[in-house]
Amino acid sequence: MDVFEVIQKRRSVRSYELTPVPNEKLDKILEAARLAPSAMNLQPWHFIVVREASKRDNLAKPLYGKFLKEAPVIIVGCGNEKISPKWFTIDVTIAMQNMVIVATGEGLGTCWVGSFNEREIKNLLNIPEEFRVVALLALGYPREKLDVQGRLLHLIRRRKKLEDIVSYEEFGVK
Repeated sequence: MDVFEVIQKRRSVRSYELTPVPNEKLDKILEAARLAPSAMNLQPWHFIVVREASKRDNLAKPLYGKFLKEAPVIIVGCGNEKISPKWFTIDVTIAMQNMVIVATGEGLGTCWVGSFNEREIKNLLNIPEEFRVVALLALGYPREKLDVQGRLLHLIRRRKKLEDIVSYEEFGVK
């Protein structure tokens, strides 16, 4: 599968099999994050791999993250605000998107989580003060089930057409 096919195949997965993610695949996914570009090559990221069930349960408490309990791995993306105050959020996000693409290519599912209580996560995972939690990423083998909510959402909100999101030279110029 080429990169464009992987991007086309990617979807948000909210139901996971109990099958553990092999270390070789996880290492490849984390390596993809390490290789991401960053402003001035500061690489302000740190990723916490959470496999322990009790910690995953605590991370799943927010309203939108209940499915995190099912994911065998949760990756917490953190950015060092001290070394890159202006760019850490973008840099960590680019690195995490690299993870998403490689995970999809490896047959794994992912789902971004941006709704969380940062202070609770920092306390739970002993994250130093200079680091900010940017996003959580659920990771695992997708479980085949009828995802009525997801299918309904994609029926109501289809992907926008390219001509609706791109302008040339100036905004609104087709």
